[in-house]
Amino acid sequence: MVIFAPFLIVAGIGFFCWLMFTLAVFALPFAGGLYAGLWAFHTGAGVIGALIVGVMAGIATFTLGQIALACAPWIWLRGLIVLLYTVPAIIAGFSATHGLAQMMMPSAVWQLFFSVIGAIAVGITAVVRFTGMAPPGPADGSIARV
Repeated sequence: MVIFAPFLIVAGIGFFCWLMFTLAVFALPFAGGLYAGLWAFHTGAGVIGALIVGVMAGIATFTLGQIALACAPWIWLRGLIVLLYTVPAIIAGFSATHGLAQMMMPSAVWQLFFSVIGAIAVGITAVVRFTGMAPPGPADGSIARV
C-alpha cells in the first residue's frame, strides 16, 4: 500500500492542475455559470435548481460567444470577442499559478515570474481553444453554412 501512495499523490496533483487549467481557460463561462447558480440559490431555487441554472448559464455564455464569433463580419469585432473571453482566462491563470507558486517558493520575484509564465500559457491556450471551435470565416450574418 505504501508503494502506491506516491503515485496516487502525483495523480491527484496532476488531476487538480488539469482541472484548474481547464477552468482558467474557460473563466468567463465558468464565472457566469457560478454567479448565476449562486444567484439562483440565494433566491430560493435550492441546490438542484441552482446547479441547473448555473450549468445552463455557463453553457449559454460559451454558446453566445461562439455564435458571436461565427457571425462577426469584421476582424476587429472578432478580436474584441476573443479578447473578452481571453482576459478573464489570463487573470485566472495568473491567480492560480500565483497561488501555487506561493506554496512552492519563498522568493516573491520567482513567484511573480512563474505567475506571469502561467498567465501567458493559459492565455495562449484560451485563444487557441476559443478560436479553434469557431468556423474560420464570417458567416455573412447567417449561422448556417453550405
